[in-house]
Amino acid sequence: MDEVRISYFKEWITQLPPGNITYKTINGKRYPYYQWTENGKQRSRVVKADEFDELYEKIEQRKVLEKKIKESGIILGEVGGDYFFTSVKRGIELIDYVEPVKKWKQRECINEIKEYIYGDSVDRVFILYGLRRTGKTTLIRQVISEMPQEMLINTAFIQINANVDLAKINMDLKQLYKQGYKYVFIDEVTLMEDFIDGAALFSDVYATSGMKIVLSGTDSLGFMFSEDQELYDRCFMLHTTFIPYREFEAVLGIQGIDNYIRYGGTMSLGGVKYNQEGMTFATKKSTDEYVDSAIAKNIQHSLKNYQQGERFRHLSELYKNDELTSVINRIVEDINHRFTIEVLTKDFKSNDLSITAKNLLRDKERQNDALYRVDIGEVTERLRNLLEIRNKSEQIVSIDEYHQAEIKEYLDMLDLTVELDIVYMSDFNRKEKHTAFSQPGMRYAQSEALIKSLMKDDIFRMLSLDERNYVTERILSDIQGRMMEDIVSLETKNAYPKCEVFKLIFATGEFDMVVFDSENSSCSIYEIKHSDKVVPNQYRHLIDKQKCDDTEFRFGKITGKYVIYRGETCEVEGVQYVNVEEYLNGLGR
Repeated sequence: MDEVRISYFKEWITQLPPGNITYKTINGKRYPYYQWTENGKQRSRVVKADEFDELYEKIEQRKVLEKKIKESGIILGEVGGDYFFTSVKRGIELIDYVEPVKKWKQRECINEIKEYIYGDSVDRVFILYGLRRTGKTTLIRQVISEMPQEMLINTAFIQINANVDLAKINMDLKQLYKQGYKYVFIDEVTLMEDFIDGAALFSDVYATSGMKIVLSGTDSLGFMFSEDQELYDRCFMLHTTFIPYREFEAVLGIQGIDNYIRYGGTMSLGGVKYNQEGMTFATKKSTDEYVDSAIAKNIQHSLKNYQQGERFRHLSELYKNDELTSVINRIVEDINHRFTIEVLTKDFKSNDLSITAKNLLRDKERQNDALYRVDIGEVTERLRNLLEIRNKSEQIVSIDEYHQAEIKEYLDMLDLTVELDIVYMSDFNRKEKHTAFSQPGMRYAQSEALIKSLMKDDIFRMLSLDERNYVTERILSDIQGRMMEDIVSLETKNAYPKCEVFKLIFATGEFDMVVFDSENSSCSIYEIKHSDKVVPNQYRHLIDKQKCDDTEFRFGKITGKYVIYRGETCEVEGVQYVNVEEYLNGLGR
C-alpha cells in the first residue's frame, strides 16, 4: 500500500475515537465502560445506553483501518484503484448506469438542473428534494446521460447509505476534487444523520472551489431546515413532490383524469409501461405503506436530526413515547377521512349523499332507492370511528390542537397539502380554507376504503350484489367529482401565482372556481363537473345575472365563463365548455 493511501487512512483514523470498550460486572449486572489514553493517562467512563451502538461502531471502524495500514493489499472499497468510503461511480463507469433511462420521457423540471450544470453559477449547490418515487434519481441519471464525453469523464455519482456521515463524504470529495472531478451528484444525502447541521460543507468548501454539486434525497424537511440554516442563500432548490396532470400523462403515458385521480402523485414506474399493480396508490395497503415510509418517518427523521431535536416542539413527548409516526399517519388519514365524510354527509349542493340518493332515484335506466333506506347516521359514525389508527385507550399522550397544527405545518412544507380559499360574497371578512392533497391517488385510495364500510350497513347488505356495487360506484363518482374540483383549482393556483384562485359562495349557489387578476381588475368564473355531458343545470349559476353583477362589482370584469368537464370542448349560451384533460395540459405552457 503506497504512502498516499496510508496517509488517507491515517487522516480518517484521527476522526475516530481511540481506546476500547470493556465490561465490568457489578451486583450481577454487566456494564460497558469506555477506556482510552489521554495525555499519557488512562481514562474510563460508563457508556450510556443511547451512545453504545455509535461508539462501538466507530471503534470497530478504527480497528479495521489500523489493520489495513498494516496489511498491504487489503482495501476499504475499490473503484478503479482508488479508495472511497461511499459508493462512487465515475466517468465511463456511469455509461451503463444511465443507459436504461435514455429513452424515458423527462419531467419538465429537469431543465432547472441542466441550467445549473451548464450555467455559470458559482458558490452554490443544487438541491433536488421530494417524497419517495417522484423521480429524483431518474432526473439525475437523465442529466448525466446527455452529458458530452468531455463533461462525463469529469463527473461522479455518489450513493449514500446509512453508515456514511459528513466526515466520510468529506474524505471522498477531497479525493474527487484532487482528481479533477467537476460535476458531482450525491443521492440520498439526507440519510446522513449529521447532514442538516453540517450541510454548509458542500457549498462553502467544494462549490466555492469550482465543483458543481447536486444533492438529492427524500428527506424534504431536512433540506428545508438546511436551506434555512446551513445553506441559506447558497443553494438552488427544486421540489419534485407535486406532479401535475400534464406530466403524469406525458411522462408515464397514462391518459384520463380518472386515472390521475386514482393513481396520480408519484413517478414510481420511471416512465416504463404502466400497469395498475405497479402503481404506488393501487391498493389501500400500498398507500398506507407509502404514507408511513415516505411521509411519517420522513418528518420524524428530519425532526430528530435538526438541532438535536429542538424542532420537535409540542411533538417531543409523542416522539419519546414512540407515538409520533402513528400520530402523523392518523392526521394524514384524518384529513382524508374528513374530506370523505364531508362528501357523503354535508349539505353540499351537488356532492353529498342525499344528492346521490336523489340521482339514483331519478335514474331512468336503473332506478334505486337504496340510499333512502340506509342508516346515514350509523354510516357516518362508522366512518368517524375508522379515523383512529390507535384507539384512544392505547394512546399514551393525548393529541391536542397543537400537535395537529404542527404536523399540518410540516405536511404543508412537504408540499403534500395545499390550502384552497373559500370566499363568501355575503361576508367580505369571512374566509375559509379547504385542504387539497397534491398526491390525489393517496386521497382516493383511502376514501375508497372508507366507502366500503357502507357494505356493513344491515339494510345495505340486504341489497343484491349488483345493486350494492352500483350504488358504491355512484358514491365514488361523487368523490371523484370533488377531487377533480380540487385538482383543477390546485393546478390553476400553481399556474397563475399572481392571481387569486378561490371558490365563491353566494347565499344560494356557488362558483366552483374564480380566478381573480387584481392587476387588471378582471376575473374568470368556472364550474367544474365530473361529467362528460352538457347539461343546462351545470352552468345556470354562470349565466345568473345577479351573481355575475355581484362578482363584477367585487372582482372586476368577467372575461370568461367556463365549465370544465370530461366531454369535448364546445360553446353553449356564451359559456365555454372545456375538456378537463385539455385544460390541465394547457396550464403552465
